[in-house]
Amino acid sequence: MVNLGNPPMVATTSSFVAIATIFLLSHLYRIDAQIGVAYGREGDNLPSPQEVVNLYKSNGIGAMRIYFPDQETLKALQGSGIKLTLGVGMDEIQSLRSQSVADQWVQTNVVPYISSVEIKYIVVGNEIKPSDPHASSIVPTMQNILNALNRNNLGDRIKISTSIGTELVINAYPPSNGQFSDVAYMTPIIKFLNDNGSPLMANIYPYFAHKFGPNDISLEYALFTMPYEKAVTDFNNGLKYQNVFDALADATYAAIDKVVRASALKTSIVAENMLGASNGGISLMTSESGWSSRRRGFGVTRHNVRRLQGGGGATVENAKTYYTNLIEHVKKGTPLRPGKPIETFLFVMFDEDKKNGDSDEQNFGLFTPNMQPKYGSLNFGG
Repeated sequence: MVNLGNPPMVATTSSFVAIATIFLLSHLYRIDAQIGVAYGREGDNLPSPQEVVNLYKSNGIGAMRIYFPDQETLKALQGSGIKLTLGVGMDEIQSLRSQSVADQWVQTNVVPYISSVEIKYIVVGNEIKPSDPHASSIVPTMQNILNALNRNNLGDRIKISTSIGTELVINAYPPSNGQFSDVAYMTPIIKFLNDNGSPLMANIYPYFAHKFGPNDISLEYALFTMPYEKAVTDFNNGLKYQNVFDALADATYAAIDKVVRASALKTSIVAENMLGASNGGISLMTSESGWSSRRRGFGVTRHNVRRLQGGGGATVENAKTYYTNLIEHVKKGTPLRPGKPIETFLFVMFDEDKKNGDSDEQNFGLFTPNMQPKYGSLNFGG
């Protein structure tokens, strides 16, 4: 979890060509505010993949994230029109350092489905830390999968990224001070994304920021309900923050910016001039964000709200408020990137009774395992 602190031209012909290229690419791969839902499988009472796909469609959910290439799910998605973010299984990452293994992975999990499933992203790793055994394999695996996609003329169609946890961002208060805790780890990742027009994916959880720091992160700051007169000011640039989601996102943007500038990535300099984005136009995508509806011993009645403020605020009412406000908010961008929508995946489709950790980890679902909505009719269409 990020520590947020206390909330108190003369151009040459070649440069014009480069600018035009970046401009066209920025429109080709424009990140919209599409809302998707992550499809987790850590439950022993979940509906079948076909039932799940039907539930996505009936609720107007246009994008799905899965964490490994489950063949039954891929088959169920055929012809559905649902945009897919396809994860590489954690147990596959290191083996995909071999180009031949990566070639086979693409032949098995992408090529047979690409004509009937809109695979938009491939994600290599979820919240990998620099000290993890998989860490040194992230960039080689991304590159090998890209090579395999290119051999099948799919490299321009499917973007490859990795999903980080915001605990990799330190000095995040004020947000403009944000930086990566391990620059050596993140620099080749940012370079790969920059070179290939891919977004950086981040799991952003105001829920945990409040749960573990209720004295610093108030419930209203976490739930998008803080009034403007109480907004937190970034003393470096004067920007005001009414919610911790924006603060976490902009701290991550600031960290990206520092890597880009330190690395002097050439395309980023051109994009900065053209797009007005100091990080060279590298987009941030929310690969997970959610709120738990219940924690054992908490969340049983609305009368527990005061008591819950020290325990994560895990109530159905708070979860509904968070999801409703998040869906609307990501269309607007952040104070540092106003008007730049953030493509976002809500976490997660179902309550998962086999999740490890505190009991609240099992209650992030938007639906119960019997496919009943927990929060009424959310506007997944954004």
